[in-house]
Amino acid sequence: MEGLGGENPTPASSAQQMMHEAWKVYQYYLDKSIPYPIHRWIATVLIFWVFFLRVYLLEGFYIVAYGVGIYILNLLIAFLSPLVDPETEPSDGPMLPTRGSDEFKPFIRRLPEFKFWHALTKAFGIGLVMTFFSVFDVPVFWPILLFYWIVLFVMTMKRQIAHMIKYKYIPFTIGKQRYGGKKTYGSGGASPRD
Repeated sequence: MEGLGGENPTPASSAQQMMHEAWKVYQYYLDKSIPYPIHRWIATVLIFWVFFLRVYLLEGFYIVAYGVGIYILNLLIAFLSPLVDPETEPSDGPMLPTRGSDEFKPFIRRLPEFKFWHALTKAFGIGLVMTFFSVFDVPVFWPILLFYWIVLFVMTMKRQIAHMIKYKYIPFTIGKQRYGGKKTYGSGGASPRD
């Protein structure tokens, strides 16, 4: 009665079961990290520095670093872009206000912060693991790759900033906005405690 009731599991099914259990543990800790954005970003910066130092000290794996850099540039563009781009996708849903009289609609990112962090951390982690395999150490002239990446970054950011100016949105909010006006107390401008 093989195959019924799972009494004699095959090696493939036990490996799948172990992978599933490992994925559940990974997802559990990933979910637990959501309320701690500062800690998450500190861990990502540490992984980045380990990756950077490894590439720098080995004086190799520049093509891996370039690939990670291009991937990060794509993530950054998605992070800075609105979910619904008014330039390309007319929609019935929430749109960015284009005039001062338009109703306020919050900025909704194409790539939320948590997914941005997760993809960025995975990119640095995969890049770090790739530096342990010599097959990925392709000899290249790294200054050309660096120059090309800087040119791509500048051109892409210029286009993104022009888009932000055209549609009048800022993809960052830092805390609750506070409004404070001038407070005058009496004719001399003195405070009530005087």
